[in-house]
Amino acid sequence: MWDSNMFLTTLTPKFYVALTGTSSLISGLILIFEWWYFRKYGTSFIEQVSLNHISPWIGGGDNSSESNNGSNGTASNGNINQQAVPECKVWRNPLNLFRGAEYQRFYWSTNKEPLTYYDMNLSAQDHQTFFTCEADVGKNEYEIMQTAWRERNPVARIKAAHEALEKNPECAPAYILLAEEEATTIVECEKILKQALQVAEKNYRKTQQLQHQSALMEASHRRDTNVLIYIKRRLAMCARKLGKLKEAVKMFRDLTKEVPPIMNILNVHENLIEALLEMQAYADVQAVLAKYDDISLPKSATICYTAALLKARAVADKFSPDIASKRGLTSAETTAVDAIHRAVEFNPHVPKYLLEMKPLILPPEHVLKRGDSEAIAYAFFHLSHWKQVEGALNLLHCTWEGTFRMLPYPLERGHLFYPYPTCTECADRELLPVFHDVSVYPKKELPFFILFTAGLCSFTALLALLTHQYPEPMGVIAKTLLSCISMPFQYFMDKLEAIVKSSFWQQLSRI
Repeated sequence: MWDSNMFLTTLTPKFYVALTGTSSLISGLILIFEWWYFRKYGTSFIEQVSLNHISPWIGGGDNSSESNNGSNGTASNGNINQQAVPECKVWRNPLNLFRGAEYQRFYWSTNKEPLTYYDMNLSAQDHQTFFTCEADVGKNEYEIMQTAWRERNPVARIKAAHEALEKNPECAPAYILLAEEEATTIVECEKILKQALQVAEKNYRKTQQLQHQSALMEASHRRDTNVLIYIKRRLAMCARKLGKLKEAVKMFRDLTKEVPPIMNILNVHENLIEALLEMQAYADVQAVLAKYDDISLPKSATICYTAALLKARAVADKFSPDIASKRGLTSAETTAVDAIHRAVEFNPHVPKYLLEMKPLILPPEHVLKRGDSEAIAYAFFHLSHWKQVEGALNLLHCTWEGTFRMLPYPLERGHLFYPYPTCTECADRELLPVFHDVSVYPKKELPFFILFTAGLCSFTALLALLTHQYPEPMGVIAKTLLSCISMPFQYFMDKLEAIVKSSFWQQLSRI
């Protein structure tokens, strides 16, 4: 039989140093990988593998039975599952800036890229979808523009737009690209967009008369409609940036009356709300909210926080937390606080930017609703409106954290909205630049396996150091510890030998 005592006496201190050092190295590598994976994806790799691969393999019978009964279980619970896990859909930012006149100037000043390739690629897909169609096959200028939208290099995009205009001076998408990227001031953007508007209106009237002749002509008219609406919206945004508020509001109001499919993506009513707030036309803002803050329509931070701002405006100038704590909240104050709680539940990242607890950056061209990207986009344009209302930020500061007491576990259930989605962090990291510290809600605790590997790495490294410095005492301790651990097994083997005949062991050793 195997003699554990003889084996332990042959081990030297070098063996223990090598053993503990190797264990420390391996656990350290696991710790580094786990930490990197957690920082990038927000979850533990070991935990994810265990849940997604090992657990179904161990409990395979349950999964197979569920799949066999899928027609009963899945069909009946399909709607519930869809509601419980809302999709993290990325939306176009209604107030996105101009690349040449605003984003590029930021890059020149800071040498930091304000936009990610993922964000710009989404914009390129949008432009290809709405500014090109199947009828453009064989038209050199539109084929050039199809390639131009996909170019990563802005110089190549601008060069392609000029080539398209040389082939056809009435190529409106080329004017759009030049206004977005070549113009370095808002005044230049407006000048180019006015030229584009003349061309777009001419193309629109031309295809409007021919749209019923064929499917290709109908596609061309749909493309020209999208181009015309986009140019009008950008012109209205130029007017807003140049301080021509009445002109901007009129253009936004006219655009909200349009019904083409592109209007569902542009969300022009949010541009209108922002311009009206700048004019301090709060009654008009309330009228717009009455139309769009409906239970059947998708919500946004602009809708929820503007509603909270209007209700806070009625009580914010006289609100005092000390007085309110003594006498209680009035009905108007309760309404305002409830509106703030509703807004914070929809997007919990916004208050830190409005209260200037986190630094603002330029907003991306696309936002994730209820995510950090939407919070940045909202606060970037609406912080000044909150400052215009006396006491509004003070009321927000005193009440916004009370929202979380209403949600004991936000990931499991919501209060007024769907439970907060768990996919926002990954999507926001794709949309926001690397120099921005992405806001995460709720704050995630370090996974167990990161803590476990950190403890294991530290413990084995300490053992390796002690064994190297004090080889003989640590060797004695290791041998004693291993002897204690092996004692129950040795006792069990002795009892087993006493029970089982020795001839049996001899025959087993021969086999």
